[in-house]
Amino acid sequence: MDGLTTAEEGLCSSAFNYRDALGKAILFFEGQRSGNLPANQRVKWRGDSALSDGKAENVNLIGGYYDAGDNVKFVWPMAFTVSLLSWTAIEYEKEISSVNQLGHLRTAIRWGTNFLLKAHSSPTTLYTQVGDGNSDHKCWERPEDMDTSRTLYKITSKSPGTEAAAEASAALSAASIVFKGIDSHYSRRLLSRSRTLFEFADMYRGSYQASCPFYCSYSGYQDELLWAAAWLYKASGESRYLSYVSGNQGWSQAVSEFSWDNKFVGAQTLLAKEFYGGKKDLTKFKSDAESFICAVMPGSSSVQIRATPGGLMFVRDSSNLQYVTSSSMVLFIYSQTLNEAHINGVQCGSVHFSAFQIRNFAKSQVDYILGNNPMKMPYMVGFGSKYPMQLHHRGSSIPSIKAHPAKVGCNDGMSNYFSSSKPNPNTHVGAIVGGPDSNDHFNDVRSDYSHAEPTTYMNAAFVGSVAALLAESKEECLQLPQINRTADMANSV
Repeated sequence: MDGLTTAEEGLCSSAFNYRDALGKAILFFEGQRSGNLPANQRVKWRGDSALSDGKAENVNLIGGYYDAGDNVKFVWPMAFTVSLLSWTAIEYEKEISSVNQLGHLRTAIRWGTNFLLKAHSSPTTLYTQVGDGNSDHKCWERPEDMDTSRTLYKITSKSPGTEAAAEASAALSAASIVFKGIDSHYSRRLLSRSRTLFEFADMYRGSYQASCPFYCSYSGYQDELLWAAAWLYKASGESRYLSYVSGNQGWSQAVSEFSWDNKFVGAQTLLAKEFYGGKKDLTKFKSDAESFICAVMPGSSSVQIRATPGGLMFVRDSSNLQYVTSSSMVLFIYSQTLNEAHINGVQCGSVHFSAFQIRNFAKSQVDYILGNNPMKMPYMVGFGSKYPMQLHHRGSSIPSIKAHPAKVGCNDGMSNYFSSSKPNPNTHVGAIVGGPDSNDHFNDVRSDYSHAEPTTYMNAAFVGSVAALLAESKEECLQLPQINRTADMANSV
């Protein structure tokens, strides 16, 4: 099912089909869509859903993405997802275009930015959550049947949430670069809203805690402010944003993770590129970015992140692949920055890592996810012939509304489908699961959400990682006729 015949796979034995993996990872986002689905929707087992979102406060909050295997829209991580997808589209535009996925990636970004524009309903109002996490998580329903509370949460000048506002700003400014050459009016609109959101985030500072216990801020909001200002500088070229990050360099911390909560190394990676481009007053960002590399690279004298026996980075047991994919994305981009600046690598105490070694480690993490692991199984649904069959995902685990039009309520869903030992009836092609435990073991059990649930930001970071490898696919692989079953699998009900 990964797009090549057995004979063709033999020719490509030294490389995974990264092109196929990229296409499927992007396709995943169509299965996460909320709202009215378009005529060209490729994931056919989904239907329209949540068409009254926002009605309680007379605001249109239809659209956007369901966060994971649930039916809640959490705007803070959704915005991070859009930031990552946009960063990918900027860094690898030519490579992604060469495999005919750039249009699909831009569509995935726009589906997110359109919702963020709606959620930012006034200069100092941002809706940050649609749906009640507690009631939703007690229910096992398709989004098309959803009858749980669609409670609205928002931040305002009187009840601020700097992390969420600044992340939305980062997402819109990054996306404005993506659309600059193809829809200049939309691009200008995104950048304008990004500026307003940044002012809101910076002027009314307060930590965002409204989505606890699901998404609590542990790292504070200084990382998001730096991340947003870095993107605004990249998008606008305006010196005030460069002055902002330079003047607040003291906020920057050396970290060992990149996540929906902690954006420090994202900002540091963007600003290290500026440092190597001549802006030498940004030296702390460069040194902190390199501290991250030293914290995650195996064999480093200051390594902080351990690896599983099979070689997978292991940060924490809950959806560990989110940290693997995001770290890999940063490592790929940083190694490219080093190459472009003709810097021979990073010194970690007594150990030196070349740009090639950094990139190679990131590649090993992508390859692990695609099947080069002790379980000999891809952690992407629909890739290869053996993959997780019991994805912790409501829509995937209950028969499609097109095959089973009768409503499936909370309790019926729980007893008949959540508790079932059968494979999910709908293959959610491209979904990356939370991944194996610290011993490389994976139980394919729907109830194990820490290991069997996908998330939008995990897939977005994987898109950003596998895109870096498109040029590495064996030349003969790219020249082979592609037997791309992505759309066929997506259409299966």
